[in-house]
Amino acid sequence: MEKRHRIFIAINLPEEIKKELARFYDKWPELPAKWASKDNLHLTLEFLGNLNDVEIGEACQIAGEVAKRHKPFSVNLNKILYGPIKKMPPKFVWAIGESSEALANLKSDLQECLLEKIAFRPEQSRGFTPHITLARILEWEFRKFDLDERPEINENIDLIFSVDAIEVMESEKKRGGHVYTVIESCPLE
Repeated sequence: MEKRHRIFIAINLPEEIKKELARFYDKWPELPAKWASKDNLHLTLEFLGNLNDVEIGEACQIAGEVAKRHKPFSVNLNKILYGPIKKMPPKFVWAIGESSEALANLKSDLQECLLEKIAFRPEQSRGFTPHITLARILEWEFRKFDLDERPEINENIDLIFSVDAIEVMESEKKRGGHVYTVIESCPLE
């Protein structure tokens, strides 16, 4: 049986943005959550699922071709809140950003090209809100809070970073959490 790899395509964050986001990890000590490793912070464009080596090669080729059709752009992260938005109980703590035409076009182009070659289920969403998962909520613990005891998470932030590449990445579950490895970095032109 051939080995399959858990693959996604993402925008990795600059180190200074990761450090700024990680500063919030201690702000809500009462929140029952598993905080992401600072090194794992990223913005997922497409989760492709479990792919074989041939499919990974195709994903890398497609990501490279799509990246060449798009120019670098900026992402502005403006809020930390529970995610998905308006869902209770929440599943995550997210840093969200403003959607831009450049980001929406990149995501749409990537999704269309991937669907032609790779069998995956794109997320069904009503518009893409760029978000970075900072923590996974421990739902059974969160439900123990009375409604008025739940920590309020609604933090305005202003973090802007440039996007000049997209990465095909592998997620491996290891002891102590997930490890993300860049398989292919594809510069935007």
